[in-house]
Amino acid sequence: MPFELPPLLASLCLPDDIPGLTPPQRAILAQEVRDVILRVVSQNGGHLAPSLGVVELTIALLAVFDPRRDAVVWDVGHQAYPWKLLTGRADRFDTLRRRGGLSGFPHRSESPCDAFGVGHASTSLSAALGMAVARDLQGGDEHVTAVIGDGALTGGMAFEALNQAGGMGKRLIVILNDNSMSIAPSVGALSQFLHENPLGLRSVTKSDGPPAALSLFLSRNLLTKRARQAKQRMAGLLLSVPRIGPQLLDMAQQGELSFKSFFTPGTLFEAFHFNYIGPIDGHDIGQLVRHLETAKGLEAPVLLHVRTRKGRGYAPAEADPERFHGVSGFSPDTGRPLSPPSDEPQGPGYSCAFGGALCKLAESDPRIVAITAAMPEGTGLSDFRERFPERFIDVGICEEHAVTFAAGLASRGLRPVVAVYSTFMQRAYDQIIHDVCLQKLPVVLCLDRAGLVGEDGPTHHGAFDLSWLRVVPNLSLAAPRDEGELAHALYTALKLDGPTALRYPRGRSRLPASPFAAEEVCVPPRQFRFLPPGSGEMLLEGEGRVCVVAAGQRALPAVEAAQRVAAKSGRRASVFDPRWIKPLPEAQLLTLAKTHEALLLVEENSLLGGFSSAVLELLADHDLSGALKVRRLGLPDRFVPHGEARGLRAELGLNVDGIAAALESLFTELP
Repeated sequence: MPFELPPLLASLCLPDDIPGLTPPQRAILAQEVRDVILRVVSQNGGHLAPSLGVVELTIALLAVFDPRRDAVVWDVGHQAYPWKLLTGRADRFDTLRRRGGLSGFPHRSESPCDAFGVGHASTSLSAALGMAVARDLQGGDEHVTAVIGDGALTGGMAFEALNQAGGMGKRLIVILNDNSMSIAPSVGALSQFLHENPLGLRSVTKSDGPPAALSLFLSRNLLTKRARQAKQRMAGLLLSVPRIGPQLLDMAQQGELSFKSFFTPGTLFEAFHFNYIGPIDGHDIGQLVRHLETAKGLEAPVLLHVRTRKGRGYAPAEADPERFHGVSGFSPDTGRPLSPPSDEPQGPGYSCAFGGALCKLAESDPRIVAITAAMPEGTGLSDFRERFPERFIDVGICEEHAVTFAAGLASRGLRPVVAVYSTFMQRAYDQIIHDVCLQKLPVVLCLDRAGLVGEDGPTHHGAFDLSWLRVVPNLSLAAPRDEGELAHALYTALKLDGPTALRYPRGRSRLPASPFAAEEVCVPPRQFRFLPPGSGEMLLEGEGRVCVVAAGQRALPAVEAAQRVAAKSGRRASVFDPRWIKPLPEAQLLTLAKTHEALLLVEENSLLGGFSSAVLELLADHDLSGALKVRRLGLPDRFVPHGEARGLRAELGLNVDGIAAALESLFTELP
């Protein structure tokens, strides 16, 4: 059945018809876009609040620019659902984040209107500047625009690009989408600067008050051609004054700067040699179009400061934009999450287990400090933030800073715990090596969303962390199989004297049919248990022919697969959970290799350099790789696309069925 669109949206040839729409039609289109996004995201899940906040901005961009010719680069890309709807993909929008459907982020192979693929924060300015330089080198005249949120602007990479762009003076438009949020509320001095009036008082978030209106009037009118020409004439007159001309010009420029800085928040960007316009009401399409046209006519870098409301048009999202930043299925009428399918694991969830255990440990250890990079809710730290506010630090979208900041804390005797998604921790690799591990500082790195995350796709899969972490000296690395083991691993990491990384997946681990989850069903556990580094655990004793060695979240599915094979054919495989990827449980693994005819190694990480590679290296070093059959299951040497996580695991043979099939095949290969 074809996807049904609202009347105006269905009647338009998109994006070509948008410039010709009347103001009333644009308002209707904005409402229809919100209705469609709400309908689809409530079913498919996704980034709701960010996209609802930029509907009018998207319409204005498409009214002013030709998206097939002019480049619009969205930072992060989680707010690009309106862009997808209005650039020729409306008829497929119901496939959003589904396997084989539209990606949840801009994707160059999906549409010529997606100028640059994104998924991580703070990249838009660098990419857009590169496009602007390429345009000029190739003699083009297209426009290049970057749309970046105030949360992403806290990232160091964004400031590096601002510095370069201002110095080069290229024709470039930067739109600062200022909604006072990244995922959680924006933090730091930059956010305070953008939302304080010249007297240092907090201003209203609306952009139609007197200070904002005066700022907009000044910034807009000082950029007109007439104003620029008048400034040039005045500069010439001042310079012509004998002996003191340069001093007079300097005084005049300082006076202008002081006057503007009193009324506008644009002085920061003007210090980077950007022309500043704003703040602009980001939900007034007419005003947006006018100022975009002004920016379009400037032959220099310009920043438009646009104020929007995250979750605009949907009351539950406006009331709680952090919860509705990224959502699973929910009722659009109430905003309440839908109940998970009955066959889904029903445990508390890894992030919840981590947060609960950390709170309990912090009760008795005042040295513990929790650090996150703009994701307290997603990493399970919301309760910690409430209970220990003085020991909770959200650094914003600044993973590199988070890790070195933690190293500084550790160097003075504290025990910092850095909770960041696996895919984002990649950004801090140098800091992990140089600032933490080289100095053997006791920092605990907690990599949430390790392995396949599902619908957010290749920009968000934690596919490589075992590979890039296990090669770093001085670092211990654990992959707990379930929520209880995660709590014990965290306790263990805080007892060790050096750096430790814990990697764990999104969601829940407990398979309803498996009795082999950790004994503790409460979070946090009643009694923490130390897990000695370099020790694993035998979960099933088999008949001595085949042993499944399954790391992390694949251990319990491996148990169920072995039970299924035993019930079907009577062939009983052993199942071993290594628990530690580094140091490996070498003695136990060597014993397994000597007492079994075959090993099946399973991991939810790239097979290149991951856990199974470590085991193969161990076997080779001990001359045990000859007669022993070894098979591996893991992530292939390609980027895994978006789709439901369990569907992706089924395709890759990493679910119970796939492990059972590999196990049966291995049994048949044995004499």
